[in-house]
Amino acid sequence: MNLTLRGPALVDDAVLPDVLVQVDGEHLTSVTPIVDGAPLPPGASGAEPVSGTMVPAYVDLHCHGGGGTAFTDLRDDAAAAAAEHHHARGSTSLLASLVTMSPRDLERGVAMLAELADDGLVEGIHLEGPWLAAARCGAHDPTLLRDPSLGEVERLIALGRGHIRQVTLAPERTNGLELVRWLTAAGIHAAVGHTTATYPQVGAAVAAGADLATHLFNGMDPWHHRKPGAVAALMRSAARGDVTVELIADGVHLADDTVRTVLDLVGADHVAFVSDAMAAAGVGDGAYVLGGLEVVVAGGVARLARDSDGTVPGSIAGGTSHVADIVARTVASGVPLPYALRPATLTPARVLGLADRGRLGAGARADLLVLGADARPTRVMRRGRWLGAGLI
Repeated sequence: MNLTLRGPALVDDAVLPDVLVQVDGEHLTSVTPIVDGAPLPPGASGAEPVSGTMVPAYVDLHCHGGGGTAFTDLRDDAAAAAAEHHHARGSTSLLASLVTMSPRDLERGVAMLAELADDGLVEGIHLEGPWLAAARCGAHDPTLLRDPSLGEVERLIALGRGHIRQVTLAPERTNGLELVRWLTAAGIHAAVGHTTATYPQVGAAVAAGADLATHLFNGMDPWHHRKPGAVAALMRSAARGDVTVELIADGVHLADDTVRTVLDLVGADHVAFVSDAMAAAGVGDGAYVLGGLEVVVAGGVARLARDSDGTVPGSIAGGTSHVADIVARTVASGVPLPYALRPATLTPARVLGLADRGRLGAGARADLLVLGADARPTRVMRRGRWLGAGLI
């Protein structure tokens, strides 16, 4: 598709009132601000006017499903439907996340999702588990948690065929630091999460190569001023530029004030907004299954039907929002639009090494959104094609 769009757009870190965006096939060929009094650039007179603000489409590092299906369903059609659900709602690039499973099911899931990545529907695979701490396992089956072994890791990497991009782990487990080294040696991001690690243990993991924090605060010991633990260690590492921290800024997992505080202390270049979405995203309340565990969604909050200790309802079991909802909420909380966009666009794109994503500029992939006055997408373009309107 070849077309020229004209309207307000995010260029670098500023929203400019009049910009010409030219699309040629799957890429942007030029993004040209129009200056009052200057000659109009070629193509301006016949450009399609855009009602709203053009911004880069979103990149989600942590997503389990949506639209009623999940990557953990271990079905090709379900996985494709989940990816396409998030594409249509603004996250045109995402990692397909798996939860803790038996060795056999995990291998099946990785092999299936590698095919999905080959087809270009996802940017890769995120393994959230099974090498997590039982005390902070959240919605992961505690009976399936285990220490990492080189043999299992090598099998999964081979099945992933280069598509495993991120692994969440608890570095305090036996062989935890070795796991960080095995992953980073294979070019895979090691993410600290679902952990009871101490401040020194997290520091050792970062020194060994860990460079991500899986949903900061959630699945970690609270930050105590005399026992700082993982939260403090990861925030300090992020502020120093060594770690990028995920935030599920949906108002359920984190308070808006917490999100703004982390953005101010760490900076948007080291924060990635993630949905952590499960099958209920875009569907609503009801009963679901996540990694073999029963989940009940009520009032938009997903929780295990019952924790392993019998607590009813159980732990929070993923998100029901999209990254688009998170950006809009962050803007509504008082964060300027350009600053709220960076953790959903350029920062996660950089984490994944996607130089053609997360920005509007010549050579970028033609993945863009048109945002309304409420900072919600009204149109979504992926690879130069409009996916639909009014979906959010």
